[in-house]
Amino acid sequence: GYEDLPKAVNITWSSINFKTILQWQPKPSGYFYTVEIHGRTSDVKRKCILTSETECDVTDVLRNVKETYTAHILSVKLAEMDNFEEPPYAVSEKFTPYSQTVIGKPEIKDYSQKDSKLNVVFKDPLTPYVFPNGSFQSIQDIFQHDLEYKLYYWKDQSSGKKDVTTRSHNFEVSVDSGKNYCFYVQGIIPSRRENRNGQESTVLCTSVGRSILDEYGTEVFIILGVIAVAVIILAIVLPVVLCKRKKAKKARAVREKELLNGV
Repeated sequence: GYEDLPKAVNITWSSINFKTILQWQPKPSGYFYTVEIHGRTSDVKRKCILTSETECDVTDVLRNVKETYTAHILSVKLAEMDNFEEPPYAVSEKFTPYSQTVIGKPEIKDYSQKDSKLNVVFKDPLTPYVFPNGSFQSIQDIFQHDLEYKLYYWKDQSSGKKDVTTRSHNFEVSVDSGKNYCFYVQGIIPSRRENRNGQESTVLCTSVGRSILDEYGTEVFIILGVIAVAVIILAIVLPVVLCKRKKAKKARAVREKELLNGV
């Protein structure tokens, strides 16, 4: 009966850019799971009905991103489906997508450094939700003015980091002319208590006036130095070896000739 079925444990919400996965344990044996999503003001919705998996993509039933949800993980048997007895279930912690989803990595579309100006243009991460015309909504479309971006930048091979903030999709900052700079962009929700900072974009660096040493590092020069020393040694040793071999060959020829004359 139902009373013998294990309940789900270690229930967790994992959400990035509003794509939300529910996970739990243990792996079922001889029974299945069904997920029920309960909203504070919305109807109960069922997902992943009679699944033998221990995760469920619940993104499409969390469209009201400011709603607070709980998940009920039901442990059920096929034979008991028509039984009016309520199956055992475990309840997750509360989850509000708007305040808890992680902001993903912004995409750097373009950047340039001209004289003393560094320009960076980036793009919002997209969400799984779409507009009526079928195009995907970005996180900015959902968060509006609650979302801002920070550009962190520093002189190449330096540890001194500066930052500026914007609500648009481009940065223009003053830098030292002729010096290379590295940078990354990160989304931020200042009003949040948790998950305020999003994932960091890829770190990129400009190449204005970049020297060979900056480009390839000292390792290449060490390797080239070793090769140069090896070539010099070879240039010195090889003639000596060849000369000795030539002398030895000549001496051997003389000895052979003397032996033949003696015969």
